[in-house]
Amino acid sequence: MKSAIKKYRLDLKPAVFFVLNALLIAVPPLAGQSNANQNAPQPVATAAQGKTEMISQPPQSPGATQPPAPPPAFEVATIKISKPDPDQSMMMFTADGLSITGIPLEMIIREAFNVEADHIIGEPSWVKSSHFDIEAKVAPDDAPKLKGLSPVQRKTMVVGLLTDRFGLKYHRETRDLPIYELVIAKGGVKMQPAKAQDPAQARHMMMVGGPGKIESTSMKTSALAHVLSMQLRRTVIDKTGLTGQYDFTLTFAPDEGAAVLAGPTDGSPTRNSDAGDNTTAPSLFTAIEEQLGLKLESAKGPEEVIVIDQIEQPSAN
Repeated sequence: MKSAIKKYRLDLKPAVFFVLNALLIAVPPLAGQSNANQNAPQPVATAAQGKTEMISQPPQSPGATQPPAPPPAFEVATIKISKPDPDQSMMMFTADGLSITGIPLEMIIREAFNVEADHIIGEPSWVKSSHFDIEAKVAPDDAPKLKGLSPVQRKTMVVGLLTDRFGLKYHRETRDLPIYELVIAKGGVKMQPAKAQDPAQARHMMMVGGPGKIESTSMKTSALAHVLSMQLRRTVIDKTGLTGQYDFTLTFAPDEGAAVLAGPTDGSPTRNSDAGDNTTAPSLFTAIEEQLGLKLESAKGPEEVIVIDQIEQPSAN
């Protein structure tokens, strides 16, 4: 990963879209709260219509903790409709803004809200089929601020861009959705604990390449649950209770509808081009149990969803 630049690269199969969320940071829920005019994840300040609006706070005593400064809004953005090209698809935060190439709008929305496909409700069909090239930049004076932003703050900026240029309006609801729970199988965990490393040199990576292969270096089961969510297009919740980090390789028969995604958690996704033909391998569900000692169980539970009230196609510029 180059200094001051975090890259998010993704490989897509035709008509298969899903969020690249390499940083695995969840946006805090706002169940039951309408955000039609305040389109930004919390707890950072609201970004709406390209401007940042802060709610006034009473004076604080000396030594009191100050709220985090709001992230800057994008000052300019060029948006063009593009043709799907799996070899050129990219979403990248740069030193002074955001660069997107050939990404469907649905995926941009999911990345902005840090949710899976089944948690976006009410989007029109063109949101899934239309791909965009976007170059957005902050004001020169704001560029140095980007380096210190958290993943949630960066996502807030993307929500502000969607609000300003795509006319996005939405609200949050809680609905009962089918999910999977990742638990320990009867035979016990079969993954190998991560090899001891110097924390300063440790590289936490999960590489989904394929089809049908997931490789992990020093990863937690929470990260595995996230990647499985993308493979299955349904939320997977880590119920293993495991807190350690593991090295493993998972090989399974690819699903024609599943995506091929590379997503290390350090923000430097890479393609795994060595995954061979796994058509004779076990199903993903079987492989998880036989190779990792884990199991996916069907469940249903209340999940917060993003309901799209309005979104418009921008004019090309």
